[in-house]
Amino acid sequence: MAQDSAGDDDYVDWNTDDDLEIDNFQSSPSPVHSRAETLVGVAVTTGSLSSPTTETTDLVQMGFSDEIFATLFDMGFPVEMIARAIKEAGPNAETSVIIDTISKYSSDCEAGSSKSKTIDHFLAMGFDEEKVTKAIHEHGEENMEQIANALLSCAETEKLAEVKEEDDIDWSDDEINYDDLLISDDEKDPNSSNENGNQIRSLVRMGFSEVEASLAVERCGGNVDIAELTDFLCAAQMAREFSEVHTDPEEQKPRHDVKKRRLESNRESRSSVDEEPVRLPNPMIGFGLPNEPGLITHRKLPELARGPPFFYYENVALAPKGVWETISRHLYEILPEFVDSKYFCAAARKRGYIHNLPIDNRFQIQPPPKYTVNEAFPLTKKWWPEWDKRTKLNCILTVTGSAQLTNRIRTALEPYIGEPEPPKHVQRYVIDQCRRWNLVWVGKNKAAPLEPDEMENLLGFPKNHTRGGGMSRTERYKSLGNSFQVDTVAYHLSVLKPIFPDGIKVLSLFTGIGGGEVALHRLQIRMKLVVSVEISKVNRNILKDFWEQTNQTGILIEYADVQDLTNDTIEKLMEKYGGFDLVIGGSPCNNLAGGNRVSRVGLGGDQSSLFFEYCRILEVVRARMRRS
Repeated sequence: MAQDSAGDDDYVDWNTDDDLEIDNFQSSPSPVHSRAETLVGVAVTTGSLSSPTTETTDLVQMGFSDEIFATLFDMGFPVEMIARAIKEAGPNAETSVIIDTISKYSSDCEAGSSKSKTIDHFLAMGFDEEKVTKAIHEHGEENMEQIANALLSCAETEKLAEVKEEDDIDWSDDEINYDDLLISDDEKDPNSSNENGNQIRSLVRMGFSEVEASLAVERCGGNVDIAELTDFLCAAQMAREFSEVHTDPEEQKPRHDVKKRRLESNRESRSSVDEEPVRLPNPMIGFGLPNEPGLITHRKLPELARGPPFFYYENVALAPKGVWETISRHLYEILPEFVDSKYFCAAARKRGYIHNLPIDNRFQIQPPPKYTVNEAFPLTKKWWPEWDKRTKLNCILTVTGSAQLTNRIRTALEPYIGEPEPPKHVQRYVIDQCRRWNLVWVGKNKAAPLEPDEMENLLGFPKNHTRGGGMSRTERYKSLGNSFQVDTVAYHLSVLKPIFPDGIKVLSLFTGIGGGEVALHRLQIRMKLVVSVEISKVNRNILKDFWEQTNQTGILIEYADVQDLTNDTIEKLMEKYGGFDLVIGGSPCNNLAGGNRVSRVGLGGDQSSLFFEYCRILEVVRARMRRS
């Protein structure tokens, strides 16, 4: 998928270690010239520290030893300083004399070293050198907190100005409340609220655009905490990160005009019907949580929604206005059940589910998942700083933070080793990046992105579910970022176990890496038949491997495209196997996610319009079963 912006290149690690090694090899200098000759050439063409280039003497003509020059360079002295010292001490001077001369230069420069360290400190955090120098001049090099606030305010102002040029929006200038960034979800008062301007400014400082921040506040409401808003934007990101640069050729096939006609019909009907908008609940717990009070165990389904087969549809909760109204209308007027998977595991995942399943007698799969990051990854507890109050991660994305980002965090923290904690401005910077990129602590001052097997853990998949079989790390991240959260889905599907004691026949649309199938397996519901439709070949291989490795005794049939599953094909499959008990799937969210600033066009998008294929196939199955 496309990257967030050009500026995000420092953060998104597209290359493998092998790729980087090859790049470095290709860009290395030719070994034809000796290292000493190269260094001498640099010294000859480089002016001294205090004189212009034209005053530099040709060191070769002076007759000094190029080996001495190389030795001094290996000791860590700058090229310019070595050249100046050789010029002053003479070409025949002892090496120790030249070193003493260089040391004198270093002493002369010590007066300015404090400011240089301050500049280096903020450059390592990613700030612009010119702005850092200006902030130091205005506030004094000893006032690190004031310098940091000035730089953050400058970055925010630039973002606001950029958005204002595009949208001519006048936003509040209220001061940001940084406490929001440092308090965990569990510690926040659920009844507390901040002004919209504060929330928008907070998100902008975390690196999101104001358009994105405004959308998050609009969709989630003004009474949610900053972590909820951050998760909205992070969850939305995963739909676009690979769509432009890593799209499977099969996924670019033109689709039937039936979806466009269906969408046009939908728009016409919407213009003539005054419908109540679907609102996102807070907290997002659906009909209730396992082992918690307040469970809802009964609901009245519309008459059209009743009867076989059961169906289960999933997509991102934070979609554009009108999307869930349209989805609900095409799925028999059933209202969506919105659930955030942070109540089922240690990571957030806000999703909407429309289904006609019973909602009483649900149960949780065993063993139950870990609910905090430290429980899920015990080794992180040793290194987790007290000032990082996160207990859960944001939505699992399809991309991860790069080595450059984690090095910046380490560089920002290392000057404060031995102190109780780093300054507040450093804490803010580090936590902002950790929240945005789901970083965990793996060593002293070492934050790192999640590994694919750690993502599998959080999402409820078996270890190594996506590993091997020709699947690259990039493909693993993409597939996991777009998958079901198994524990959440299994809780909903658990009601099927007593209904189908002898096994179940499943039509799985947009299967991905088999989240629905893994959920049924973990519930110990035998799958007598699975007809799977998945565009990605590597994902199809993952499901096939899972099927074999778990010794499934049923039949697995795989199709590559929903358009291959024509009405006639469905009829023949049902005639051969006797129908389906469950139709499950979640169509692509590429054009629905909030982070997609390129093609967030709702259900009219090329990918997200595949929702109407789900509807078509479901209607064919239901019609056939009514006739049976």
